[in-house]
Amino acid sequence: MSSEAGGQDTGAMVVYVTVPSMEVGEALAGKLVESKLAACVNIVPGLTSVYWWDGKVNKDPELLLIIKSRTSLLPELTPFIKAHHPYTECEVIALPIMGGSPSYLQW
Repeated sequence: MSSEAGGQDTGAMVVYVTVPSMEVGEALAGKLVESKLAACVNIVPGLTSVYWWDGKVNKDPELLLIIKSRTSLLPELTPFIKAHHPYTECEVIALPIMGGSPSYLQW
């Protein structure tokens, strides 16, 4: 199967990171793109996160960063995000991109 059909690892990934505000999201997105750790970052507003923390259920408004990068950069990307993120334990979840437009994935 070709990567266009969705069957091969492309070497690209998306990384999900939640942030508490647009200000934090824009700052982190800018740093990631400027440092070439991300080709693009989408900032998706309007999330409500429900999660277990400090022994109780919490509910907070958040934004989601959808970071497009190369899988080879994940070992550098994760500590970079943690160093520039205000949360004690921030979400950094990477998923491989198994297919898509080959020309787009060449970013």
